[in-house]
This record gives sequence, structure tokens and C-alpha cells, in this order.
Amino acid sequence: MIDYPKYKKVLFCTDFSKNSDCAFDYAFGIAKRDDGVLYILNVIPPAPQLYKLEDTYLTKEQLDEIRTILRKDREKMFNDKYLTHIKDKTKVRVVTESGREDDKIIEFAQKEKIDILVIGTHGRTGIEHVFLGSVAEKIIRRSPIPVFVIPCKDKTGLD
Repeated sequence: MIDYPKYKKVLFCTDFSKNSDCAFDYAFGIAKRDDGVLYILNVIPPAPQLYKLEDTYLTKEQLDEIRTILRKDREKMFNDKYLTHIKDKTKVRVVTESGREDDKIIEFAQKEKIDILVIGTHGRTGIEHVFLGSVAEKIIRRSPIPVFVIPCKDKTGLD
């Protein structure tokens, strides 16, 4: 009999999309099965145009208010989509980072010595893939740890 690896630190990456929601059950299941810690990570892509708004249209106070609203909205999404489904919250860490998604995910995984990374994918192909790219694909290519990629399909097997 082969012993499967124990994943004591499971990183679930979310952009709060339907695809991320599909991957959550897998990440949570792995962490629960192995009595591990589930890290839930959301990376906020850089928004350089936001800083231009401060100089041109908004005061610093208005921009700070927008950031506060966005932070509270993100906390509500973490709670509503994921944390409400977890009874033992002592084994969950919620983290938000800012920057390029694939870079921040890999940096975080290395820093925290994550055992497995779980991420959903849109399954884009063709021209859509060329223009929008794939965070999951970039992570798979560069990750030094195992990556579990979950495609999100509805009951008919179609996106």
C-alpha cells in the first residue's frame, strides 16, 4: 500500500469568482482530511490608475474611504463564501496581498512553506486565453510545490 503525502499547509487562492468557489471544496477537504491549516489567499492586482485619481479627481481622504469600503467588502466575501462553511476556524488563515497574482502566490507559498496549492481555472482557450492569460498556468509553470488545478464545470459539463 502506498502512503499518500500529508498536506499540513494548504493554500487556496481565490479571486471570489465561481471558479474559485469550485476549488474551495477541494482545498478545504484536503486540509480537513490531513488535519492541516487552510490558508485562503486573495491577491489584489496593482491598480496604478487609482493613484492618478488622487492627483486629478479625488482627495486623499476620499481615496482612503474607497480603500476602506473595498477592504470591508473583501472581508465580507471571505466570510460569506468560505468562512461560514468552516466550523473550526483555528486552522484557517485569511490573507490578502497586493501585486501581480502569480508572483504573490508563489512568494507566499514559499515564505509559508506551503505543501500544496489549490486554484480554480477558467479554462479559457484560443484568443480569450491569449489576451486574458491564465494565472493558474503561470503558477503551474513556476511553482516549486504541487499545484492542484480545479476546472469549474456546471452539471452539464459545460462552463
